[in-house]
Amino acid sequence: MSIKPEKEGSGKSGWINLVFILFFAVVLPVGNRLGLFSINTISLWGRYFCFAIAALGIDLIWGYTGILSMCQAFFFCLGGYGMGMYLLLKATAQQGLALPDFMTWNSMTALPAFWHPFHHFIPAFLLSLLVPAFVAFVIGFFIFRSRIKGVYMAIITQALALAMYLLFLRNETKLGGTNGLTNFRSLLGFDLSASSVKIGLYGVSLCMLCLAYIACDKIVHSKFGKILQAIRDSESRVGYTAYRVLHYKLTVFVIAAFLGGLAGMLYVPQTGIITPGRMDVTASVEMLMWVALGGRGKLKGAIIGALLVNCLYSVCTSVFPEGWLFILGLLYVLTVLYFDKGFLGLFATLGRKLKFGAGAGAGRGA
Repeated sequence: MSIKPEKEGSGKSGWINLVFILFFAVVLPVGNRLGLFSINTISLWGRYFCFAIAALGIDLIWGYTGILSMCQAFFFCLGGYGMGMYLLLKATAQQGLALPDFMTWNSMTALPAFWHPFHHFIPAFLLSLLVPAFVAFVIGFFIFRSRIKGVYMAIITQALALAMYLLFLRNETKLGGTNGLTNFRSLLGFDLSASSVKIGLYGVSLCMLCLAYIACDKIVHSKFGKILQAIRDSESRVGYTAYRVLHYKLTVFVIAAFLGGLAGMLYVPQTGIITPGRMDVTASVEMLMWVALGGRGKLKGAIIGALLVNCLYSVCTSVFPEGWLFILGLLYVLTVLYFDKGFLGLFATLGRKLKFGAGAGAGRGA
C-alpha cells in the first residue's frame, strides 16, 4: 500500500494558514485603527512580506532543487530598480523638472534611452518582472549548460552578485550610483506618505505572498516539482532518464528570479529607496540564512524564517546595532549543529517526542 505525502496546505496545516492570513489581514490593520499598532509597524511588516516572497524563490531552487544560488538579492534589486525608476520619473515630473536630481548633478543633459519605458506604469511593471527573469535565463543557461554545480555554483553566483554590486555603485550606470534611487512621492496618483496608501501596499504585499505561496505549493506537488526533488536527491540518475536536467534547472532558476523581482518591486514603494547595498554579497547570504533558519525544503519554513529573522533584526538593531551580525552568525551555527532542518524541523521533532512520551505514559498506565 502506498502512502501519499500530505500537502503543506491540507488538514491541520490548512488551519494554520487560515490563522496566519486572518491575523495579518485583520488584526494588524484593525489594531492600527484602534491605536495598538503604528503605521510604521504596518509598513514594516509589509516589507517583511516582500522578503518572504524572495525567500520562497530561494527555497524552490535551493531547498527543492539543491542548487545553492547566492544572487537572489541581485534579482530582488533588479525588480526594485525597475519600480524605482518609474516612481522617480513620476516624482520628477511632479516637481516640473526634466531630469532626476542625480542626473543633473552628474551634468547629464538628456534622459538615457533605457529610462524611457519607465515613464508609464504598465511597461515598468512588466519590465520589473521580466528583466530579472531574462537575466536569470541568460546566466542560468551558460552555468547549467557547463554543468557547474555544488560549491562552484555558489562561488560563481556570489561573484556575480559582487560584480553587479560594484557595477551599480558606479555613476556610469546612470542609476544613482551609491545613493541609488529615492525621493519617491506617489504611485498611480496615490501619495506614498499617506497612511491609507501604506496600509494598501501592506495588503497588496500580503496578497502577493499568499498567491506566491499557493503557486509554489502547486509547483512542488506537481510532476515538475517531483522531478526537481529528484534532481536534488540524485541528479546523475535523473540524467540517465528522458528528462532534460538543464531545462528543469533553468526553469526553476528563472522562476526564483521572477519571485525575487516581484518582491523587489513591492518593496520599493514601501521603503522609499533602493540602493546597491541591497544586492551585495551580505544581502544574498542573509536571504539564504532566512531559508536555512526557517527550514529548507519547506515553503512555510522559508516564510517563517524571513519574517522571524527580519523581525529579530529590527529588534536587535534598535537595542545593540553593532551586534546583529554576531547574533545572526550564532543562529546559523546553532541551526547547523543542532537543528539542521530549521525551526519547522525543530518543532516537528519536539512534537514527535511529546507524542511519543504521551504514548509511553499511556502504555504504562494501561
